Amino acid sequence: MLLVADIGNTNITFGLYEQENLRAQWRLSSGVARTDDEIWILFKMLLESEGFALNQLTGFALSSVVPTLTPVFERVGAKRLKLPSINVTADLDTGIKILYENPDQVGADRICNAVAGFARYGGPLVVVDFGTATTFDVITADAEYLGGVIAPGPETTAEILHRAAAKLPKVALRFPPELIGRTTETSIQSGLMYGGVEMVEGLNRRFKQMLGPATKIIATGGLAVVLIEHLTTVESVEPALTLEGLRLIFARCVDPKQ
Repeated sequence: MLLVADIGNTNITFGLYEQENLRAQWRLSSGVARTDDEIWILFKMLLESEGFALNQLTGFALSSVVPTLTPVFERVGAKRLKLPSINVTADLDTGIKILYENPDQVGADRICNAVAGFARYGGPLVVVDFGTATTFDVITADAEYLGGVIAPGPETTAEILHRAAAKLPKVALRFPPELIGRTTETSIQSGLMYGGVEMVEGLNRRFKQMLGPATKIIATGGLAVVLIEHLTTVESVEPALTLEGLRLIFARCVDPKQ
């Protein structure tokens, strides 16, 4: 079984694959500093919570945008688990050619999304990922990663508003009953949610104008399932897209049996 870990700025998402099947998934906060021993124990506890054991693991794949946590997870995978391991970086042969001016600046999660999205949908393709940042990644029909757009995610924007303005409360990320807010809370929610939707819709229309009407647009990330009902330009939501990208990259670069 392959254990995959996607370390984001807010959460760490783990997945356990048996061949192509995602058997289990966990989400934890990434805002806590952890030692090698803590990660080792964490792996053991997560697996046991779903009836699995460490000795069933045959590989470990990692994507991380948190530099302080990356080496800890790398050490645990290679030295404690003693498994074939991979940390996704831009210099790997993933099957996607990165055309960024500086490929090393492309986040590992964005590489994973591009790989998994292209494998399932082909190109031209736009992947929208709703996380700490809302990212848009553009892949051509020739499997070329062109680049994309990075904007603040709704939760990040809500936090910035709350910190910057003393009288603006931090609000729950949900759609208010109507567009025109009748309270400060619903007015902020309208700006965050409907404003976020319009940003995504507007950018997606521009992408289609540039890339052609056959361009497919998919979404992933925690808020995707909340926003999808209001997004006319997004074809489908792929909740485990980053994890699937990790699996595919491990299979291509380390062990095709996985």
